[in-house]
Amino acid sequence: MPFIPTTREEMMQRGWDELDVIFVNGDAYIDHPAFGVALLARWLEKHGFRVGIIAQPDWRSREAFMALGKPRLFFAASAGAMDSMVAHYTPARKLRHDDAYTPGNRHGARPNRATLIYTSRLKEAYRDVPVVIGGIEASLRRFAHYDFWEDRVRRSLIFDAKADLLVYGMAERPLLELAQRMRLGERLAEIRDLRGTCRIAKSVDQPGECLDIPSFEEAVSDKMKFAEAFRLTSLEQNPFCARTIVQRHGDRLLVCAPPALPLAEVEIDAVYALPFEKAPHPSYREAIPAWEQIKTSITSHRGCFGGCAFCAIAMHQGKSIQSRSESSVLREVKALTHKPWFRGSISDIGGPTANMYGLSCTNPEALKGCRRESCLFPRICKNLRTDDKRAVQLLRKARDTDGVKHVAVSSGVRYDLMEHQPAYFRELVEHHVSGLLKVAPEHLVEKVTTLMGKPGRKSFETFLRRFNEENARLGKRQQVVPYLISGHPGCTLTDMLELALALKKLGMRVEQVQDFTPTPGTLSTCMFYSGIHPENKKAVYVARSDREKGLQKALLLWHLPDERKKVLEALRELGREDLAEQLVAGSVGVSRQKGRSGASRPDEKLVCSDTPQNGGKGKRREPRLR
Repeated sequence: MPFIPTTREEMMQRGWDELDVIFVNGDAYIDHPAFGVALLARWLEKHGFRVGIIAQPDWRSREAFMALGKPRLFFAASAGAMDSMVAHYTPARKLRHDDAYTPGNRHGARPNRATLIYTSRLKEAYRDVPVVIGGIEASLRRFAHYDFWEDRVRRSLIFDAKADLLVYGMAERPLLELAQRMRLGERLAEIRDLRGTCRIAKSVDQPGECLDIPSFEEAVSDKMKFAEAFRLTSLEQNPFCARTIVQRHGDRLLVCAPPALPLAEVEIDAVYALPFEKAPHPSYREAIPAWEQIKTSITSHRGCFGGCAFCAIAMHQGKSIQSRSESSVLREVKALTHKPWFRGSISDIGGPTANMYGLSCTNPEALKGCRRESCLFPRICKNLRTDDKRAVQLLRKARDTDGVKHVAVSSGVRYDLMEHQPAYFRELVEHHVSGLLKVAPEHLVEKVTTLMGKPGRKSFETFLRRFNEENARLGKRQQVVPYLISGHPGCTLTDMLELALALKKLGMRVEQVQDFTPTPGTLSTCMFYSGIHPENKKAVYVARSDREKGLQKALLLWHLPDERKKVLEALRELGREDLAEQLVAGSVGVSRQKGRSGASRPDEKLVCSDTPQNGGKGKRREPRLR
């Protein structure tokens, strides 16, 4: 199947002189189901719509946005697979110099606040054509939200962008219904009952049955009101019981309809059976890192019921697990083996959390009214199916496929859930780890992990013991690499010292630590901005200065010579200079000696990489346990 048209010449090759829907995207066009715009374009194409893609247009003038002409129905604009501010800036607000979603890995192919800028240019080009915004940036900014880069509360993105409609979450259902209804003659302004969308309404048009949350103005002036607005919206994420939410912005209303219903197995199978080329558009002459990282990966399911406070997956993909059938996944595996660039290794079969494949609630009546944010924390829900049979069978059949040499599991995995999945655990350790197993305890101090919605130290140590025992049984020398976050709300310098000592006791060292980044739409960001836990209204400590955040991070890098000065400074501040020999002088010497030849005991030389916090696919690495 040809690529979706990106030029008028490609339109003419299909015999088209006009398009129904034109997607504008901040990423390069990669025809792969891991990229939302490509997937949605193929989905509309399957249903008889003429669609085109304008990828990474030059936003400095309107001409680039007119490349495919005027669409008959609407423009669909997205910043791309990541929030544009997260893509552009580090947690220290320093400008990044690369962009994995751009040919050549070059920075600067999209603007800051890309959704807003794209909509402005489209309105300038064709004032009478509706603009629908979506993607992760729009989805997580659909309510009044805290913006870390400006350090203030901003309005819902639909107001600032002046868009006609905002589609949030996974958009197959709402976008298709919108296009079908408009094709039949309905005007977009008349469509007011579409799930998974937000619109602007006049005050006099407030829906009858709705949840009224604190207004934008209240959220700006009162942090307690901001926290309350977040708490209320978080309770309305279950599509089976969610209400319409209304948030006043001045003399107008944001009206957010309930989330779209999750796709049934036959529907999600149909989505992933679309004729993707699984490659970048042929016009690109340079490598695109994001494609190189995921080109041999396969999505087995969507959604996550883990409820991690710093993660926005549930706000975007939903908490319900939507699993593909085994036959659907295996067909994609087989098709992958015929690609000329495939060398026998599948980089991932998974989703946001790999060991949630095939799982669901066993109590349909309870599901209809469930408002739990996590099915795992503080304890596993009694209604949750934890059976690992489907996941194990899928992995076994995938690696037995002709042409497949190795199958990795690079998606996140919850190790507290895996305590109930012994077969999956054995399968993972024996066949799907490439030497290093990256796990994500994020922290080990109980009061911090509680705020994160994560299992604590005991669960992590139980997993480590099981992992070491299984490797001993198999005769393997595989290692665990921990992902950790510094500066998370609730974490003090004392907590980071306790974490550093705990890791040292476990024989673990890390090379990189992720500074907490307050991204829109997460509980952790709400706590960071407000200093309040929205559930119990209790104050939460927040490390705000660059100095303190730097000291927190340095304590986890105690073994690196470059961090020695900051570690000593942190110890002096805590009055624990007695630990200097243990954490600095002795350890650095030992570290340098053991690292000289690159060899050390499996539990002594470990490397930790940055971990994405915004729920985007981003870079795919070795198996990560969450």
